[in-house]
Amino acid sequence: MLRTLATTPRPSTVSAALRHLATGARPFSTSMAAASAAEAPKFEFETLAVTRPAQHVIQVELNRPKKLNAVNRVCWAEMRDCFARIATDRDCRAVIITGAGRMFTAGLDLQDASAMFTLEADDAARRALLLRQIIKDYQDSFTNIEKCPTPVIAAVHNGCIGAGVDLITACDIRLCTADAYFQVKEVDVGLAADVGTLQRLPKVIGSDSLTRELAFTARKMLAPEAHQRGLVSHVYADEQELRKKALEMASLIASKSPVAVVGSKINLNYSRDHSVAESLEYMATWNQAMLQTEDIMKAVMSSMDKSTPVYSKL
Repeated sequence: MLRTLATTPRPSTVSAALRHLATGARPFSTSMAAASAAEAPKFEFETLAVTRPAQHVIQVELNRPKKLNAVNRVCWAEMRDCFARIATDRDCRAVIITGAGRMFTAGLDLQDASAMFTLEADDAARRALLLRQIIKDYQDSFTNIEKCPTPVIAAVHNGCIGAGVDLITACDIRLCTADAYFQVKEVDVGLAADVGTLQRLPKVIGSDSLTRELAFTARKMLAPEAHQRGLVSHVYADEQELRKKALEMASLIASKSPVAVVGSKINLNYSRDHSVAESLEYMATWNQAMLQTEDIMKAVMSSMDKSTPVYSKL
């Protein structure tokens, strides 16, 4: 059906009919931007700076530059809350995560985390249950990024250490600067990484052997190797170019049908964790509903008219 529409000569009646079906497809104006911003939920956090740098794009910046964006208890909770809210933000279609100051993140704030090792409980079993709940809460902070239906781009400059690797492996796309490095640092402080790196990194880079090497040695993976191994998609000269390119990519994603993009992310995540047969079955069930979207007609009409489609909020 789509091929017929795309290749058939374009009589004015067909164009008019499609335009009627694709109601609301008008250029984005300053007044529309203001109205959209007024409707959007506000984000106010202590350790995160959340902004809207472009239409349908949210930027979440780790904002503890004096502490090299080390992740403390407040940051864990705010990341969890932030992405839970972004997941229900109907105006957001792409997210960028950045770090303020000298580096992306130095990882876990060890001074703050020391409180975990002095928990008061009646015995070891009860203390273990308290620790387990803390670990689960920290895991949810980054799992919420993965579960968020909106694509998330990590833009890494300089160091991405420990918890930073946990964070970026939960993202959909990773970009970095030429001076970036990545380090599974936990063994150097007597820990096994427990917030997602050991579970996600092998699937991201496709090498169990390399993941084990990085986890056992805590050596730095520099930007060229990270690019070669597939941890990042692109390497840019400096932070300024990185931020520019990340925003361009986010804006491009945000210009696409949100129904199609969300469906792609959800099904890619499902396919990663299931067999091909199970994933095809899931995809068929998903698209039996999603193929009824108005976005298909809008996309076809825009292709015929060589115009930019404007899609409704989810």
